[in-house]
Amino acid sequence: MKNKSVNMLRINSLGQLKWIVVFRVILGLSLFIKGIQFIQDKSLIRKVFSESLILHDYFWLQTLIPWLNILCGFFIVIGVFTRLMVALQIPIIIGAIVFVNSQKGIYEGESELALSIVILVLLFVFLVIGGGNFSWSQLIEKENKNNFRD
Repeated sequence: MKNKSVNMLRINSLGQLKWIVVFRVILGLSLFIKGIQFIQDKSLIRKVFSESLILHDYFWLQTLIPWLNILCGFFIVIGVFTRLMVALQIPIIIGAIVFVNSQKGIYEGESELALSIVILVLLFVFLVIGGGNFSWSQLIEKENKNNFRD
């Protein structure tokens, strides 16, 4: 029992580190930018779906994925609903790793496998610790506590 509470303290203290916000912002910006890239060049995502045997029938995902990347990336940057936004992104990034990057191979010049894996690891980290310091959610929470005390 004591060991479990010590582990939770370590996880919570990780969320309180001030430098972790840099990784949250980088993660959110990378998702946001990828969504913008998909919208600007629709052939990128169409090519992925047309070459995949499994994804070929799910053409509606071609529209959903870019907008989810933009929305989730924005919310992760500002730190609102961080865990929910991260949870929405995890299946998308796993799909990118399995269906896209694994076909290209890690050593191919255009492969984004390493970046996708780093993003997936960061998604799992922020799924556990949430938005951390310097998030809009924490700012609202502090404001509500201050208003409640008055």
